[in-house]
Amino acid sequence: MNNEGLKKFTTVNFLNFALGFLGLQFAWQMRIILSGPVTENLGADAFLYGLIWLAGPFTGMVVQPLIGALSDKTKSKFGRRRPYLLGGAIIASVALWLFPNSGNIAEMFAKLTGMNLPSWTGLLIAAIMIWIIDACINIAQGPYRALIPDVVLPEQHSLANSYISLAIGLGSVIAAATAPFLKFVCHYQMSVKAQFIMAALAFSLAMIWTCLTIKERSTANDVEDVENKTENVGFWKSMTEFFALSPEVSKICVMQFFTWIGMMCMMIFFTNFAIHTVYGIPDLTKLAVDVQKTYMSAQTSATNYSSICFAIFNLICFVIAVPIGILAGKFGNKKVHIISLLSMVLAYLGMGIFCTVKPVVTVCMALSGIGWASVCALPFAMLSKYIKAGTEGSVMGIFNIFIAGPQVFVCTLVAWIINKSVVYTNGLYNNHYEYSFFIGALCLLIAAAITKFIKE
Repeated sequence: MNNEGLKKFTTVNFLNFALGFLGLQFAWQMRIILSGPVTENLGADAFLYGLIWLAGPFTGMVVQPLIGALSDKTKSKFGRRRPYLLGGAIIASVALWLFPNSGNIAEMFAKLTGMNLPSWTGLLIAAIMIWIIDACINIAQGPYRALIPDVVLPEQHSLANSYISLAIGLGSVIAAATAPFLKFVCHYQMSVKAQFIMAALAFSLAMIWTCLTIKERSTANDVEDVENKTENVGFWKSMTEFFALSPEVSKICVMQFFTWIGMMCMMIFFTNFAIHTVYGIPDLTKLAVDVQKTYMSAQTSATNYSSICFAIFNLICFVIAVPIGILAGKFGNKKVHIISLLSMVLAYLGMGIFCTVKPVVTVCMALSGIGWASVCALPFAMLSKYIKAGTEGSVMGIFNIFIAGPQVFVCTLVAWIINKSVVYTNGLYNNHYEYSFFIGALCLLIAAAITKFIKE
């Protein structure tokens, strides 16, 4: 595909383009914040929770490359990318509605069939819903990133990715802040089920808007060319061609690998960190059901605190998303990204050392937002200059392996370390969730060091 026929995007175009990602991130943020309490109440300990989180990386490594390649070759009156954006959003929205009702679904199924189902049935249903949610988000996300070279001029790619960062920040802020805002301002505690319904509506409606307002141009000739060239190209050959784009591509991928170990150390475990470390609530899976109920109010308060921290974290991302793109254009992607990663290293160390001091944790989460704004935009901007026409979906899908793959490490080894880090307080069982921040800080420091050697 060449750039012929592409028009310069206006601010309105960028906002319409980014709205779908706002909805996607809204849903993803709700899944990040609330999946821990939902699954723990269904019986998942730290390690089992990590295994359930494997849905994200596994679907990311398999689904995104596959869907990315398919979208490059898709012919439809709706375009190459939009069928995947809409399909992923709608299916994910249904799963988002069902997820917090997993326990009720298990009970209803048992009553209808007369079967004596095991106690873990509700948790199994919840795990299946998470896998569906993550798979469908990946179905939408890969083609969404690939849509940038399709409709945006090359000189605006960094700005387009910055608007996506802006949408990621704003969507996350709204998702995280809604329940605490209603609680502290209106004295109304929004239920977990209501929050997931809100996420489902935001994802589907926002994606529909973007698909209606951003038109893909005709790609019939480009698609035919791509099909002819890639008809017999297997996965490993695609990987070989991907790394042959430039020697710098390998460095960018390794940088992403360590970056996302660091990112997921926080994203996966922060809510549980807030509940069990900051608020000191014991592991509820080790307590009887009647004893668990005595901690429900404290768990809700801790979850609201986690939501506030995520809201602040993403607000910073939202505020500096566009300035990050401007600074990168002036000083280079590499310099800005290194500084952003180092700011997150300092923030992680602060949260790990002062893990029971809420003001420090809150400030450190705000500082982490600087790094998050950069992570959401600049690595993709670094990679975009090496993408060949007609292969955008495939490249972004393969690149996502180095985002999703590291999460397996976090979901297994880091989760295992936390699960084995036993601490007893007043005879009650708990874990050292702050360990995830020390591991994350080390990986982000490695990522910053690798970035220094990437040539621009």
